[in-house]
Amino acid sequence: MRILSYFYYAFLALTCLNYREEGAWIDVNGQHLYFVMRGPEDGKPVVIVHGNGGSHKSLRTQAMQLAKAGYRVYSPDSRGQGANPVLDEYHYADMAEDTYCFIKALGLNHPAFYGWSDGGIIGLMLEMAHPGTLGPMTVCGANLTPDCGEDFESFKEWILEQGTPLALMMLSEPDIKPESLRVIKCPTLVTVGSKDLISVEHTRLISDNIPGAELEIFEGETHSSYIKRSPKLGRRMLDFLRKNNY
Repeated sequence: MRILSYFYYAFLALTCLNYREEGAWIDVNGQHLYFVMRGPEDGKPVVIVHGNGGSHKSLRTQAMQLAKAGYRVYSPDSRGQGANPVLDEYHYADMAEDTYCFIKALGLNHPAFYGWSDGGIIGLMLEMAHPGTLGPMTVCGANLTPDCGEDFESFKEWILEQGTPLALMMLSEPDIKPESLRVIKCPTLVTVGSKDLISVEHTRLISDNIPGAELEIFEGETHSSYIKRSPKLGRRMLDFLRKNNY
């Protein structure tokens, strides 16, 4: 199956040659951020936000799938990550505000949103702070608190080994009360792998507290196996967007 995924990824790359990445810089919320665009200029906007320590390259598979389907995809590098200079301190609330300001600066009207891991946390916090900003939202492998899986102690040891401000942020953040998610009104798809770092029970807590949210559990998948170089999540996202007339 992994070999088939690589063939699919190569085929997708060939069919998306007309939608090469267009890179640019933008000043938002006191940050000078790099981002890339892909897809037809008149396509409906989709904002994609990567996970901890990643960049716009992390979710290229989904960006290409969306671009091929006719969407205009915007993939910013979160503050202190990707092409952006490293910072001494990080907070999810700051990154959520960066993304909100990014959307407003580009004049995107209720864009669809896709966030993986930290990107999912950013999406939740953005819509909590600014309800009604986003269109259909897909949140994958997100968490409300650091202690969100059965193997948290091993994950904590890994964070301490990394020792960077970006990694250490995950020891104390996020701190989201489940009931605070109830202000989110946009159509929301919440996903997790059955072998994810984030437990299914914790993920269900997220979906249960977002009105009308859909929960998708990818059986046998880890935190990243159905995301990186895999078409599975992209196909599910496209079904979700079409279901919501987007």
